[in-house]
Amino acid sequence: MSETARFAAMMRRSAELKQRIAVELADAVVRVVDACETSLRAGGKLMFCGNGGSAADSQHLATEMLIRLRGAVERASLPALALTLDPAALTAGANDYGYDRVFERPLRGLGRPGDVLFGITTSGRSPNVVRALATARELGIVTVGLLGGVGVPARELCDHQLLVPDKDTARIQECHIALGHAVLELLEDRLVARPL
Repeated sequence: MSETARFAAMMRRSAELKQRIAVELADAVVRVVDACETSLRAGGKLMFCGNGGSAADSQHLATEMLIRLRGAVERASLPALALTLDPAALTAGANDYGYDRVFERPLRGLGRPGDVLFGITTSGRSPNVVRALATARELGIVTVGLLGGVGVPARELCDHQLLVPDKDTARIQECHIALGHAVLELLEDRLVARPL
């Protein structure tokens, strides 16, 4: 297969997955928006964690709330943070407690009941994300999984699951950022219409 044909196949697969989740996850997305709005209106915050590309997505999505999502929309900064953001905390956590606890440890200090944690894992098996989701449940934090594949075991710890039914990490990540943007855009529309 030529590179141009491979490229076209990649784009078709990405588009097909997005069309599929547009139908299959629409209600779930609205429920996630509801949970985020409830949290923010009660004084809570949104938190994100993931590894590698999912760490970058965590930072990307948190920044969209903290700074700005859409240039044409002016609104207050919203409380959101990525648990991946501080290299000193990440390396200290890995050194002192082990890599499986790098999100759990800061979550215990920063998380409060009613907050929302987005655990992002394309396999559903990232030990540190799974542990963070379990800790969030223990602390009374609402859990949202941006997952891939079959999502296990992470999906069992999620109050809300946005599962991309595919095994290709790149295609899953493309859908995760699209889902994240959709959740935040719908949330922003609500908060602009009725500010906090």
